[in-house]
Amino acid sequence: MALTAFEVAQRQFDEAAEAMGLDPAMREVLRVPQRELIVNFPVRMDNGTVRVFTGFRVQHNITRGPAKGGLRYHPAVNLDEVKALAMWMSWKTALMGIPFGGAKGGVVCDPHSLSQLELEHLTRRFATEISLLVGSHSDIPAPDLGTNAQTMAWFMDTVSMHQGYSMPAVITGKPISVGGSQGRAEATGRGVATVTLKALSQLGVDPSDATVAVQGFGNVGSISALLLERAGCRIVGISDVHGACWNPAGFNVASVLDHIHTSGSVLGYPGAAEISNEDLLTGDATVLVPAALEGQITPEVAERMRCRLVVEGANGPTTPDADTVLRDRGIMLVPDILANAGGVVVSYFEWVQDLQAFFWEEADINRRLETLMRRAYDTIQGVAEARGITLRQSAYSLAVDKVARATLVRGIYP
Repeated sequence: MALTAFEVAQRQFDEAAEAMGLDPAMREVLRVPQRELIVNFPVRMDNGTVRVFTGFRVQHNITRGPAKGGLRYHPAVNLDEVKALAMWMSWKTALMGIPFGGAKGGVVCDPHSLSQLELEHLTRRFATEISLLVGSHSDIPAPDLGTNAQTMAWFMDTVSMHQGYSMPAVITGKPISVGGSQGRAEATGRGVATVTLKALSQLGVDPSDATVAVQGFGNVGSISALLLERAGCRIVGISDVHGACWNPAGFNVASVLDHIHTSGSVLGYPGAAEISNEDLLTGDATVLVPAALEGQITPEVAERMRCRLVVEGANGPTTPDADTVLRDRGIMLVPDILANAGGVVVSYFEWVQDLQAFFWEEADINRRLETLMRRAYDTIQGVAEARGITLRQSAYSLAVDKVARATLVRGIYP
């Protein structure tokens, strides 16, 4: 039976804890979330009926600072997935040296089947339901799968109405007009592209000689592809929820985005062959960027993969057993807690700007982001090389150690 997302997250933690010789008491504390909130709330629909939706907010660990993590709207959202994502966020913020803890939230719904007014009503009611946890210094949500800057604006406005004054720092990923940050929308994809180029350099591959397949052509996947194309890479495979396409001659990413805007899918792009999702994952490309959902690369898929490098744009796309297969086959992998950390880095920048009411130029934000991503990659790569371990093992050991040290020094209350 396949592992659930939270079982994957716990197994990754357990392997890191075992390798580090982490104290058993600390393992007990860190392998489970600190808080789990489940809410069931009514929303009046456009036709006058009332539907009850289920939502979640999980805080895994907040010893290093306020909880931080996205809100996703998707039919498959469940507590197990949210717990896993919250744990991964704890390691991600620690790895990047950002003073946040890890959290995640979501609502079980199909946002594409809801009107704009229904989405607003749902968001405002959900914000109210979880407002006992969120706050500028306690828990700061952000956009994720199925949510966007408009969702964040509704959320921020709702919390602000409850408080009686504007609270822009209560959430990140907002429109710039209400305290959002320059560069936030592109941040995760920019971070993926930055570490991809670092990894290619480590492998001795010039970007102009590299081909890239991207699973999931949403915000993260498309921005990653666009920036890698600008760096000289050839994008040969792309996919979305409707299917996948392959073109050995390479896609023009800007043209693909125009096609998606017109048709609603990557399918039907001129000159591209339609293939299966598994064929995309196992296609002949130098780099694979899985930027869709978790659990995509199984051991069976890993055995057939032909890439030299995997860069995890999504959270948890590779199962632990598949990790072992990739390691044994000599396929390099840049783990999610590093690869897609660009979003939370710039979310931190946005939070700081909101608290100071002083905003930075986009070029400065991008420069700071790329500097942090490269520095983190170099640190992780150095530890991996010194200890003879993988980049994931290195990243987890560094991240878990930071959280454990903070937890230990704060002690157990009372």
